[in-house]
Amino acid sequence: MTYDLLIGDRAYSSWSLRGWLLFAKFGLDVNLSTTRIYGPDFRADLAAFAPARSVPVIRLPEGPVVMDTLAIAETLAERHPDLPFWPRDPAARALARGITAEMHSSFTTLRSTCPMNMRNVWTGITPDEALKADLDRIEMLWSAARAHAPEGPWLFGDYSIADAFYAPVAVRMVGFSLPVSDKARTYCETVISDPTFLQWRRLAMKEEPLTVYDQPYDKAPWPGPE
Repeated sequence: MTYDLLIGDRAYSSWSLRGWLLFAKFGLDVNLSTTRIYGPDFRADLAAFAPARSVPVIRLPEGPVVMDTLAIAETLAERHPDLPFWPRDPAARALARGITAEMHSSFTTLRSTCPMNMRNVWTGITPDEALKADLDRIEMLWSAARAHAPEGPWLFGDYSIADAFYAPVAVRMVGFSLPVSDKARTYCETVISDPTFLQWRRLAMKEEPLTVYDQPYDKAPWPGPE
């Protein structure tokens, strides 16, 4: 059973990272295609996955197209009930779905102020109250998740959809040197040290950079493995 997956620029497309992790971390076969979000072929590449308007997008082996990372995640979980996309424990699974949905729809200040960038680490940003509120809420959710999983490095112990969705959040925290707790920083280090994530970032570093994502801050070295 092989899926088709279209993603955007690895260094900048946070949703593409989420979509790709759902396949890579759970060992699903996929034919991967890439497009440049600001490139001249973007619309033509998307046309092959109509009616999608953004990436990532998948085509099921039977032909239907599934858009939006949350829809992709739930579709894969439904089609592969043998794989631990969600925690097995009912209470943990309910919380995992909730914090994933909140990531999908919230934290607009973090997203707009700190766009994901695999290529650089910025220093010197002073979070305003709105950004602090996003960071505090994320830490609260991560702490609630960890309460269900005293063992294991991921939010619910074992890797789940929730970790795929929060991976770009960890990149933003690291990439903008944001002030977070030691526990949150440890989780971020887990994300950026994961071999699957490293595979993605190494490919991202080979792509042509986009200056639209440059920031007016000082740069620092990437804190994780290369």
